[in-house]
Amino acid sequence: MDYLKLPAPKHPLFTLVDYRKSPLRSLESQEKLVLDFYKISLKNEFSGKIKYGQDFYDFTEGGLAFLKPGQVVSPYKDLKSYEGYALYFHPDFIRKCPLGNTMSEYGFFSYEVTEALYLSAKEKSIIQQLFEAIQAELHENIDQFSQDVLVSQLILLLNYSKRFYNRQFITRATANHQLIQALDEFLEDYFQNKNAFAKGFPSVHFISNHLGVSQRYLSDLLRVLTGKTTQQYIQYHIIEKAKSLLGTSSLSISEIAYILGFEHPQSFTKLFKSKTKMTPSEYKSSV
Repeated sequence: MDYLKLPAPKHPLFTLVDYRKSPLRSLESQEKLVLDFYKISLKNEFSGKIKYGQDFYDFTEGGLAFLKPGQVVSPYKDLKSYEGYALYFHPDFIRKCPLGNTMSEYGFFSYEVTEALYLSAKEKSIIQQLFEAIQAELHENIDQFSQDVLVSQLILLLNYSKRFYNRQFITRATANHQLIQALDEFLEDYFQNKNAFAKGFPSVHFISNHLGVSQRYLSDLLRVLTGKTTQQYIQYHIIEKAKSLLGTSSLSISEIAYILGFEHPQSFTKLFKSKTKMTPSEYKSSV
């Protein structure tokens, strides 16, 4: 709050900034901040830009963006970028609550800002009402019920965000299926080269970097559209490639294992059986 020259918050670990009512000082474009707080930003008609990492994001239709503690943010010097609401809460605020143990379920705090949540008019209205309810609670005198009420409102906000992200994964079908197609092509090329053993299995980090998305976003997207995490999706492609080699080549089980990147044939046999209920030898005989 000191950085933006905003009034001191009513609660030391939980605050909501309404940029319509809070004057801001001029910002230097090269300044950088490391947030110690979780941050949820609601932008209704966002026409400016904020730099996050190496990218700027611009929500012409508005939406929600999420940041977790420890992330570096470079504010944009155009003060028009600041509108809507910004909710900040410290990890200590939820540490002793059940929410403190379940924050990992809300993976969107690990998304890149370019993977922000775009809201429909109806969804915007719901989120707006939640922010207004939180604002009203913060204007009450702090008592023994304050934290419970705020945590309950926060959980509701997070669960609506999870629901709306799930909708976004489904409704943005073209872009999302293009991403999955790019993933399929990458995995096909990777194992087609027959030198996976030299390179090892492609890691989730390596694949997400190749596709230009965050690891958590890719995993959540795949889980919604395919029912698999990224790791499970990689394993699915390994098994399908293994089936093809077992059924159409004269290679031995060990040779196929090495081609697919397994250091030990036993590891290949264990994974294959766990996914198909058959050993590679049994599958090879069956086809």
